[in-house]
Amino acid sequence: MHRFASPLLAATLCTGAGVGAAFAQQTTTVPPDAKAAHQPEPWTQIPIPPLAEFHPQQPKRIELKNGLVILLQEDHELPFIGGTITIRGGSRDVPAAKVGLVGLYGDTWRTSGTTAQDGDKLDDLLEAKAAKVETSGDIDSTGVSWSCLAKDEDQVFGIALDLLEHPAFKADKLTLAKQQAITGIVRRNDEVEEVAQREATKLVFGADSPYARQPEIATVMSVTLDDLKAWHEKTVAPNNIIVSVEGDFDPAEMEHKLRAAFEGMPRGTAWPKPGGEFPGPKPGLYVINKPDVNQSNVWIVGLGTERSNPDFYALAVMNEIFSGGFGSRLFQDVRTRLGLAYSVSGGYGASYDHPGMFYTTAMTKSASTVAATKAMLDQIDKLKTEPFTDAELQSAKDQLLNSFIFRVDSKDKVLTEASTLEFYGYPADFLEKYQKAIEAVTTADLARVAKKYIDPSKLAILVVGNQSEFGTPLSEMNMGQPHPVDITIPMPAAMRQQMEQQQGPGN
Repeated sequence: MHRFASPLLAATLCTGAGVGAAFAQQTTTVPPDAKAAHQPEPWTQIPIPPLAEFHPQQPKRIELKNGLVILLQEDHELPFIGGTITIRGGSRDVPAAKVGLVGLYGDTWRTSGTTAQDGDKLDDLLEAKAAKVETSGDIDSTGVSWSCLAKDEDQVFGIALDLLEHPAFKADKLTLAKQQAITGIVRRNDEVEEVAQREATKLVFGADSPYARQPEIATVMSVTLDDLKAWHEKTVAPNNIIVSVEGDFDPAEMEHKLRAAFEGMPRGTAWPKPGGEFPGPKPGLYVINKPDVNQSNVWIVGLGTERSNPDFYALAVMNEIFSGGFGSRLFQDVRTRLGLAYSVSGGYGASYDHPGMFYTTAMTKSASTVAATKAMLDQIDKLKTEPFTDAELQSAKDQLLNSFIFRVDSKDKVLTEASTLEFYGYPADFLEKYQKAIEAVTTADLARVAKKYIDPSKLAILVVGNQSEFGTPLSEMNMGQPHPVDITIPMPAAMRQQMEQQQGPGN
């Protein structure tokens, strides 16, 4: 079948007139500069030099005799100083009956203030100086951070140090933190996207895994002031601490000040490295019925890798081709060509000290749930069957390397990255190796890691949406009976009774 280039040519062919006559008629109407219009755009001819080698200004590293590590990044661009005291130990390390403790600890620590100064008064003092001192709790760490004008550094750092050494932990502030945490728990099923991501994480790591478990009302209510004090005493040891400071300071003076503050701390018990088994999800189809929505969130999930894996770089390039933005295979097929999703994305996750999560996710109309899921699975299969091209390889490398620079385009970002590497025990030049390692990836490497790490038989599929509007039933996936996922929020008996009394009979 001929695809006609123009209405004129099409009409001529249909009436039996000669192609030569049609061509002659066309050429009489073509502007004389038509050839120029088909020339490559000038901007495409601009030579693009190779990226320069990456050598960021590394912070100065100082290790005290008690094991505390200091990282100093001098930067005189602005008259500010900011610092962080990062302490090993986080929510993954608390007992199952106390899940939520670290979040309450991070909140109560700062709002309570110190034994010498009330937290509310600290708020007023710091606000007057446009300064900040905050405390936090994360999955693997807790910490104190501060930022201020350089002229106020001594006073503001003194507050941060006082919080570290003499926290107050007040009952009324813990009560307030509990109320806020419980409010969040009660409303955690309001946003469908959050429900889908949370439950997909549980499928990969297990509902009871430290990397997926969630605070419940009962676990939050069980936390006491003594628990917070015991946690602080257990974790705050110099050999579990990294202090990083960036800004407008004299390095020798700052080192002297930090040594004076921390060298006298006695060494404590070293924080144990994380362990655990990571078998990945139980393959199958899982569903959460949400009758109040008109679209579905679909997650296809499996186990990812660690950044220390030598294949990390090839997997990063493979993932960029698969799901890295508008030009990715996933986006171009599922959204652009098939029009089956409002948004579609994915990632081959790589954490620093445990496997990340491999996921492919889309948000689609209820009626196209099955079609979108099948299209996503098809693209996952094609990672093993459709050869990677040189053009895909180069584009992915360009995307990764051009975006990577924005992670380290300022001294404070370099310090953040260096602190992260220090925390997880990675070599200081890990970032410098990234550029060369990405550039060295070949299409053969991509084919090898796709064959090694992509196994559709080990994936789980989670669908969160309105089952009555799916159109095509989930049974069309040929994955057996869908497993319903219960997202009911456990309610302590006393609280349930109180709520029923407030609602009154018949409600």
